[in-house]
Amino acid sequence: MKLVGALGVVVLVCALTGCAPTEQQPTSVRVATFNASLNRASEGQLAADLSGENAQARAVADVIAENAPDILLVNEFDHSPEAVELFRENYLDGVYPHSFTAPVNTGVDSGLDLDSDGSLGGPNDAYGFGVFPGQYGMLVLSKYPISVEGVRTFQDFLWKDMPDSLLPREYYGEAADALRLSSKSHWDVPIEVNGKTLHVLASHPTPPTFDGPEDRNGKRNHDEIRLTADYIDGAEYLYDDNGVRGGLADGESFVVLGDQNSDPIDGDSVDGAIAQLLDHPRVQDPAPTSASYGTDTADFADPVPGDLRVDYALPSSELTVTGSAVYWPADSEHPSDHRLVWVDLEI
Repeated sequence: MKLVGALGVVVLVCALTGCAPTEQQPTSVRVATFNASLNRASEGQLAADLSGENAQARAVADVIAENAPDILLVNEFDHSPEAVELFRENYLDGVYPHSFTAPVNTGVDSGLDLDSDGSLGGPNDAYGFGVFPGQYGMLVLSKYPISVEGVRTFQDFLWKDMPDSLLPREYYGEAADALRLSSKSHWDVPIEVNGKTLHVLASHPTPPTFDGPEDRNGKRNHDEIRLTADYIDGAEYLYDDNGVRGGLADGESFVVLGDQNSDPIDGDSVDGAIAQLLDHPRVQDPAPTSASYGTDTADFADPVPGDLRVDYALPSSELTVTGSAVYWPADSEHPSDHRLVWVDLEI
């Protein structure tokens, strides 16, 4: 047998001595979150806007293209499969072949008087504040395959079923037992990267404002963040929308993404709300920054609440982080009051 060239030498050596399998090289993956403010005042309006040329949607697409994430959570994208396809094809040039979206609690009528105004209906009596079902929804875009059959959603999980929760029963009265915890939803979206599963833990807790001395939204924000922390811990009390109990399995890699509406220092959050994730032993905080605004990710009204850090990309502790940033361009025009946050991971 005649073997020619370097490849032949390798084949011959392997045949005679045996070769150890070559370890697969890590893949660098950019994972990002962006509250893009692609919410509209009426149902169907987002799809109508995306069917043509919309200046705000184009600016959002430009931000995404500039940062080129491989996996992206978009907060405040009204729930609409039609709008998802229009955005992917008309604005993102089809670079994200995989996507996931699902119903959320915003705008879904509870049939209860949740704001205690003596009448039923309207955005304040929905399970999550919204004018129509799906307003302020969520969307996951990916260049890598999504294991749709493995997705878990927690839209229907009841607040009362979280042990030692902050649920203000004295405010809600008889309605307390019917309240869903998630103001939008909590998702575990498994994505296959380089033969490994990366769990995208997506959420968008309610702002800890727009309430009264009972602090119902602040307490809900705290417990929505806690749901993610408890899910990482594998808490057995949790149940998903298919009735499957428990949280994330030990040893699984993940990244927490989303507008958590909680700053570790400033703002109206319940003390320690975001610390439930930032100080979690299975979570690492790359603390992404921009040149001019540090770790802040949102440009809210001045002087109160002002610029805050509320958007997070938090990988599991065993993943290698090779870079991170808050995209905060110098020009004042921006399609959202939030900035895109990204982290580069070796998978």
